[in-house]
Amino acid sequence: LDVSMDTLNFFYACLMSLWLHRFYIYSSVTLGISIWICIQFFTSKTRKKVEKFNGNPASAEVTEGKLVNGYATLKAEEVYVAGVKIFYGSQTGTAKRFAKGLAEAVISLNLPAEVINMGDYDPDDNLVEETSSRNVCVFLVATYTDGQPTENAAWFCKWLEETVNDFRFGKMYLKGLRYAVFGLGNSVYVDHYNTVGRNIDRWLWMLSASRIMTRAEGDCNVAQSKHGSMEADFEAWKTKFLSRLQALCKGEKKPCSGKCKKGKCKSQGKQSKESSDHEHGASEYENTEAEEFFETTSEEESNAEEAGGTNSVIDVEDLGKIMSHMKKAKKKRELEEGGGRTSLSQESAGRKEEGERREMITEALREALTKQGYKLIGSHSGVKLCRWTKSMLRGRGGCYKHTFYGIESHRCMEATPSLACANKCVFCWRHHTNPVGTEWRWKMDQPEMILQEAIENHQNMIKQFKGVSGVKADRFEEAMTAKHCALSLVGEPIMYPEINRFLKLLHQHNISSFLVTNAQFPEEIRNLEPVTQLYVSVDASTKDSLKKIDRPLFKDFWQRFLDSLKALSEKQQRTVYRLTLVKAWNVDELKAYAELVSLGKPDFIEVKGVTYCGESSASNLTMANVPWHEEVVHFVQELADLIPDYEIACEHEHSNCLLIAHKKVRL
Repeated sequence: LDVSMDTLNFFYACLMSLWLHRFYIYSSVTLGISIWICIQFFTSKTRKKVEKFNGNPASAEVTEGKLVNGYATLKAEEVYVAGVKIFYGSQTGTAKRFAKGLAEAVISLNLPAEVINMGDYDPDDNLVEETSSRNVCVFLVATYTDGQPTENAAWFCKWLEETVNDFRFGKMYLKGLRYAVFGLGNSVYVDHYNTVGRNIDRWLWMLSASRIMTRAEGDCNVAQSKHGSMEADFEAWKTKFLSRLQALCKGEKKPCSGKCKKGKCKSQGKQSKESSDHEHGASEYENTEAEEFFETTSEEESNAEEAGGTNSVIDVEDLGKIMSHMKKAKKKRELEEGGGRTSLSQESAGRKEEGERREMITEALREALTKQGYKLIGSHSGVKLCRWTKSMLRGRGGCYKHTFYGIESHRCMEATPSLACANKCVFCWRHHTNPVGTEWRWKMDQPEMILQEAIENHQNMIKQFKGVSGVKADRFEEAMTAKHCALSLVGEPIMYPEINRFLKLLHQHNISSFLVTNAQFPEEIRNLEPVTQLYVSVDASTKDSLKKIDRPLFKDFWQRFLDSLKALSEKQQRTVYRLTLVKAWNVDELKAYAELVSLGKPDFIEVKGVTYCGESSASNLTMANVPWHEEVVHFVQELADLIPDYEIACEHEHSNCLLIAHKKVRL
């Protein structure tokens, strides 16, 4: 009993002690909680520092962590973008250059980037791997002749098109692949503008790949280019792409477009399909119902998925409903934007009326032409020293114009008032560095300024030969006064709106004029004031071969060609056909050439073998296409036999050229 009482007394004493010291107990508990909070705070801060130290923009926030010996450790990270693969399809090297520039910009964001030639890539084996690689695939693709892909992109496009139409792959084949497309084209080719870029974008989407941003299109035509040049279009797109890429690296989803339906935000839980309806609509050339179906914005694609079901193959019987649904969405969008587009069109027309047009020569083009030896004048003209001018300054021979017509090469100025052309000939000796167009849409310089600067630039180039060994003093003095102007340097001089004023100024300065046109502007030929000698290039004698060789921009190029020859026959002045023979291309059409001669009735016919200007990605000509002089002579002899009113008049073997003259001009 005494033991029990002692135990109770002990517990009672303890309780009383706790009660009496309760203030200290409360203080201790409070201190403990405070210490725990401080530990949690510093742990979180340390974790953030570790994440910042890693510095990888593709890393997401730490999803889970724990404290070990007082240090925060990372347990797991989620990577949203593993890298960027940049595919390019290029013919002249522009897309390849853009790809390298984009890769450098991506690497500066601490992301790996790989530049891939589409010709070296096997999509059949490798493309499906990108659906789970967390890479972003970028396609920089140019459109080549007749809307076809470039040579190195041909197989990739063929495979992609066949995959879309092969039921064995299924519409979800590339689900998970994230991509962006930038197309390179020229809006002058209206029917084929950026066809390849649009097709790749469409085919990838049909295989359930996801756009990270709306397709963009670069335009070589500076008059229509959104930012003034192809390079500027690409730089603007690149800036947007890099911004979008950084957002993806942070795990950000597409911001809400404000067009959500049924109170449900479409941007939640979806990998981005950026929608920019206005830009998309303004930049597209939608010519057919097929394009209306395939070239859609993300909103229209979402509507199609709602109509057809996101996880099922579209039944042929349901295709009509889906197309109808998409067309309704498209019409609704056009109605909403109709007012804005009308005002934009009016504003654009107003700018043109005020003369606020872009310059023909962009900075990149100016740099390229300057490297080739051009002395550029104003915004669309140029002059260059011919090698025959240099030759005659040294007392050597002159060009074929000296042999045929008595033109002194050292007193000849080679110039053009328009660097633009309406053709992209396979044998172009400027490798297509000059701009192209079917009408004048650029700023225009006055002819007085063009002629004055052309003469000054020509004289400055002649002055560089003063004191050079072998240069004849008398010829040097004569060369300072140009007596002849060959308007055949590059481009289509007849496109210049003030060409007649320019020609009158030449003649007022006692400078004779030889003007060459590519037979695509019959009305301009009819309206042209008399020149010393008017040339028309007759590069082929049939419609198919002309299209193959000249690659004209006009749809009605053949009719324009024939009308130009008819217009030439109406001119009361000296006229010339200029034939350029390309072996295996246009040397087997003698009868057709004879018929064209009877149509245009020229005074002279110059027949010249094509000049090989070196390897170019813009043309597949080789030395094998250059005819031997004997072959040119044989062609001319056979042609002369078919046109009895003409005869062989002269020959310049060094230039691989012969002259056929009408018998009426025999001296």
